[in-house]
Amino acid sequence: MTIQRLESGIRKEQIKKAVLNIISTKGLASLTTRNLAAEVGFSEGAIFRHFKNKKDIISSIIKDVDNHLVKIQKAIAYSNRPPEKRLKEFFCKHVHYLIENKGITILLFSEVAHMNEPRLKHKLSDILKEQKKCACKILIDGMKSKKWDPSLNADNVAMLYMGVPISLNIELVLNKNNFREEHYCKSMINLISRVLVNNNIKSN
Repeated sequence: MTIQRLESGIRKEQIKKAVLNIISTKGLASLTTRNLAAEVGFSEGAIFRHFKNKKDIISSIIKDVDNHLVKIQKAIAYSNRPPEKRLKEFFCKHVHYLIENKGITILLFSEVAHMNEPRLKHKLSDILKEQKKCACKILIDGMKSKKWDPSLNADNVAMLYMGVPISLNIELVLNKNNFREEHYCKSMINLISRVLVNNNIKSN
């Protein structure tokens, strides 16, 4: 890789991080080219030497979500570890990613979900479907082992999991100064586990 390509890659990462920072601190309405240029510290023209337009930036961010979150979650879901350990790691990986990339939830569910851009909507849909599929895989494995109630509908339970980004955002707003990632993960996993527990085994 040439130095020029390496520097371009660094600039692209700076631009994407700036997009998420603007959204998380100032709101989606503040995501303008002028504000983005001020955030990264170079001209508006320089931004578009690295990305064609705003849609191109968003497309790259969605690709990052797939590479840096969903693919890792898939590896966790299809590993041979016990289902309860997989579920915890799967869930907490998601939470950690959202906290490290504040603004991603607003970008995906407000901007992409409502913009007139079928290609981006399709990419977002693929990500959500894959996450749900992975969650179902873990849940079904736990139900087959009889550790979790086999009478539960894995698809319905997975839909509860899909609410993680929204519930996390609410928690961050309500407890902005006192939020603890580890405590949140542990509390939510305990809650999900109580829903999943096979009461027949528990009572025997």
